[in-house]
Order: sequence, then C-alpha cells, then structure tokens
Amino acid sequence: MLDGAEGVVRRFPMGLGFAPEGHKQFEGDGRTPEGSYVIDRRNPNSLFHLSIGISYPNEADIAYARAQGRSPGGDIFVHGGPRPGIDPTDKRDWTAGCIAVTDREIEDIYAMVNDGTPINIYA
Repeated sequence: MLDGAEGVVRRFPMGLGFAPEGHKQFEGDGRTPEGSYVIDRRNPNSLFHLSIGISYPNEADIAYARAQGRSPGGDIFVHGGPRPGIDPTDKRDWTAGCIAVTDREIEDIYAMVNDGTPINIYA
C-alpha cells in the first residue's frame, strides 16, 4: 500500500518471502519486513525489472536483532520480475525477503513515488 498526503494512493497485490508469517527479524529468516517504512532509494539497474528500496532495518529492527546477537539483514526492495537472462539462485524464494510485484506494477510504482514516500507493508 502506498500512502500519499491524502491517504492511500493505491494498493498492490504482492509476493513476499518464503516465510510470509510474521515480521522480518534476522538476516536470512525468509521473512519480509512488516509495518511502516519509507521508500529510501531507487535502482534502475537492478537484477529485477526496476526496484525501489525500503528503509528496513529501522532503529527498532536493529536494536532487536543486536539484542539477540544477530544481524537484521537489509537491502529490502519492491521489485518486478527477474530481468531476462537472470536466473534466481533460490527458486523457492527468489524474492529473498523483498516484495515482488509485476513488471507493469513496478513501472507504475517507480513513476508514482519519490524517495521519502511512506509505505505500509502487511502480509
């Protein structure tokens, strides 16, 4: 879901990590972050059909993981499908905890949002 100044701009169906139950806590746990974040970067040269970065991990995510002696992970993106010729290394979870949408949807999202746009992620 993308929030604008006047509320929800648009909702998108999405694919999540292979363990979609619960909030991401640690690197490699197969989960996708849940909650409120912001779009914090863009990657037009992604291995996927465009991608935009999510501000995970936030301070609370980092503190929780550190308290457990673990890494929270990072590099979470909303992205389209793999570019032609790219073969995802993990067929079971090619999203690697990211948020996958169709190529057309990521084109819309990429054009619609700026860095700093709030994003609410819920499974």
